[in-house]
Amino acid sequence: MSETNEDRMLKWFAYKHLPEHLQEVSYHFSELAIIVCTRLEPGPERTVCLRKLLEAKDAAVRAKLYPGG
Repeated sequence: MSETNEDRMLKWFAYKHLPEHLQEVSYHFSELAIIVCTRLEPGPERTVCLRKLLEAKDAAVRAKLYPGG
């Protein structure tokens, strides 16, 4: 089985390298990204889904780092 672009995107959802207080935020996005890759067929909409999920994860981590902006 060859690796898809979406599967390669999973590296951006890694969280174990983060401090614990950021892991608790990032973890759930990682789990959801894995679910997306295992339950949805590869294609453009799955890629869009993962990209938007990544944007949301990044925003959530920033919100944890800088409460109130």
